[in-house]
Amino acid sequence: MSKLIRIGTRDSELALWQAKTVQSQLEHLGYKTQLIPVKSTGDLMLDKPIYELGITGVFTKTLDIAMLNGDIDIAVHSLKDVPTLLPKGIVQAAVIKRGNVRDCLVFKNNEEFLSQRDAVIATGSLRRRAQWLNRYPTHTIVGLRGNVNSRLQKLEDNDWNGAIFAAAGLGRLNMKPEDSFNLEWMIPAPAQGAVMITALENDEETLAICAEINHKDTEIATSVERKFLNLLEGGCSAPIGALAFVKDEEIHMQGVLLSLDGSKKIEVQRTMPLEKHDELAQFCADYIIERGGKRLMDNLKKSSQDVNVFSTKTLTDDQKQMFHDKVVSESSDFIKISLNRMTPKVLRPLPKNVVITSKNAVEALLMNFAPQELQFENIYCVGRRTKRLVERKIGTVKHTENNAKALAEYLVEYIEGTEVTYFCSDIRLDELPTILNKNNIEVNEIIAYETKYDAVKIDDAIKGIMFYSPSTVQSYKQENVASEGMIAFCIGETTAKEARKHFDDVRIAKMPTVESVIDLVNEHFE
Repeated sequence: MSKLIRIGTRDSELALWQAKTVQSQLEHLGYKTQLIPVKSTGDLMLDKPIYELGITGVFTKTLDIAMLNGDIDIAVHSLKDVPTLLPKGIVQAAVIKRGNVRDCLVFKNNEEFLSQRDAVIATGSLRRRAQWLNRYPTHTIVGLRGNVNSRLQKLEDNDWNGAIFAAAGLGRLNMKPEDSFNLEWMIPAPAQGAVMITALENDEETLAICAEINHKDTEIATSVERKFLNLLEGGCSAPIGALAFVKDEEIHMQGVLLSLDGSKKIEVQRTMPLEKHDELAQFCADYIIERGGKRLMDNLKKSSQDVNVFSTKTLTDDQKQMFHDKVVSESSDFIKISLNRMTPKVLRPLPKNVVITSKNAVEALLMNFAPQELQFENIYCVGRRTKRLVERKIGTVKHTENNAKALAEYLVEYIEGTEVTYFCSDIRLDELPTILNKNNIEVNEIIAYETKYDAVKIDDAIKGIMFYSPSTVQSYKQENVASEGMIAFCIGETTAKEARKHFDDVRIAKMPTVESVIDLVNEHFE
């Protein structure tokens, strides 16, 4: 028992408490020890949230290097901070008995804000943020970094309602305020409340010594939680919670995966015989993945990458999933639609020939009239989706084209009569009325809906913009200037014609659908 065990630790108050606890247990068994405090990257960079630091093991990397350099024999970590994959040559040597696993809300004044619409809660954890917003979606979350002391002081100094801490940290430092309580409903981080010891894989003597203070039930429970985390490919940048515990020869597991804003949550609970604990993490991870977890994780991974494509129409989750792995998109509705009121005289007499070029016009008609009032003899459409909506809600479409110009050219040749009623927007750049008028076909324009520009400023680093109408191009130009090399991905020729006024590189989708524009984007980034 003459070996001196050099114990590496971060130099924060909480880390030193953990290291001294390990030191005490080893010395109780008769071993000589020495504490060697080391500052970590996570301690030094307090101006950024953990998930923005861009490296794994932000609190463990410095100690890993010290161990590989031979400066320390073991390192003591808060297990939840340790990456699920350890550096080559370093292994888990022991886990001591686990402390309080729960998260704790420290609040100011009173708890009334929990039942109110507006409140401000501080946390630097994406997991805590997502679970809080899932439960209290109207509350505001602000970032919070630093050691326990500084975070408690920031809560005191700011106009916040509360802040979330690990209950174990508050308890170990004897700093849990009276105005606090554990959040029993919040699933903790994998291995929260557990203290881990690492050592070199080839240091058999040190490994044997550490095994003497290993707590088996804690080791099993935390290994299940960390394997669950690893299978979901999560880390500090993903809102993943997991809690396992051993009771009566059974192991119980509860896991959760959420979107960053908490709007989506997938949970799992499972109990297995203790001897099958190796299967538990796989079962729970598969359960999450099969219920939308893969899509959620893909979205989370992309959220940490730089956006390279912007859509001028809000995309659905299914549409976002169609993008190539190299495409990271953002989207916003650059035009807002307001459906107009139309009087009965619009249909008196009932128009024989009607042109509808968008779903907005269909919705405006249905808002003002019953379907039986809209039994036009000939309905002409632009776009397959507009056609499908018309035939589902109003009646048979006589003919459809991919764009307004092609439809106008068709009508010049085949229209029955010399008059057409066109249900359109107040802002439009299509050539249909001009072509028809030049060919002696009278166009009765009915403003069915109004289009309002509502663009946002786009980062110059974005490589491509997706446009769906000439109006979206015009709206874009209200707030932006096309940067050199930027590509305009357009839904059709009419949109492309407007885009060419501002972009050198304009590309047109094969079909007039959002999905076809996405295909066009994917072709470029493959």
